Amino acid sequence: MKVYFIGAGPGDVELMTIKGHRQLHACSYVMHAGSLINPEILSALPESTQIHDTSKLNLEEQVAIYKEAQGVDQDVARLQSGDLSIYGAIAEQMRALDEIGIEYEVTPGVSSVAASAATLKSELTLPEISQTVIFSRISGRTKVPPDEELEKLASHKCTLCLFLSIHKIKDVAKKLSIHYPIETPVVVVYKGSWKDEKIIRGNLKTIADKVEAEGIRLTALIL
Repeated sequence: MKVYFIGAGPGDVELMTIKGHRQLHACSYVMHAGSLINPEILSALPESTQIHDTSKLNLEEQVAIYKEAQGVDQDVARLQSGDLSIYGAIAEQMRALDEIGIEYEVTPGVSSVAASAATLKSELTLPEISQTVIFSRISGRTKVPPDEELEKLASHKCTLCLFLSIHKIKDVAKKLSIHYPIETPVVVVYKGSWKDEKIIRGNLKTIADKVEAEGIRLTALIL
């Protein structure tokens, strides 16, 4: 019995890797990250597959599913959105599996950053403009270390890709304006690569009002 942590990609079913797709369809149990996973990926699974939405389950409840699968010697696919190495929240899962002696493997996926850059037809690094990209988030319920607060990251004036921050877009713009010129371009990509994706363009002065007018509070990347 083995657990496969699989990056399901940013949303478009064709942006899931061939390896991830093969592993997913070989597993009898599938655990997935709720609405972050395109339902088309799940609907293509065999009817016999036991599918569990983990978005409302605590760690103990999820471990119980792993133990159940272990008891019947069936493999488990653990689907996470995007790529697992960026805010994948899999570390606690792997520690739990280590404790109960279950083997696991990690299969990378296409990040929402790559999907957003592709849909924008843009490079994140350009000569004489920016040769560095920072992936981060604004501090919230999950605190960021003091040296990684947005005000400090903004001092580098490089390309920023901000996850899990769209609900605080006004605070983001305010903090970044300390170092970036107010006319600095900002793009918000909502559900990049999904059929209902939206692209909102503005600058540090205008982006918050534009995002709020669209009512976007989740599932968006700030570039």
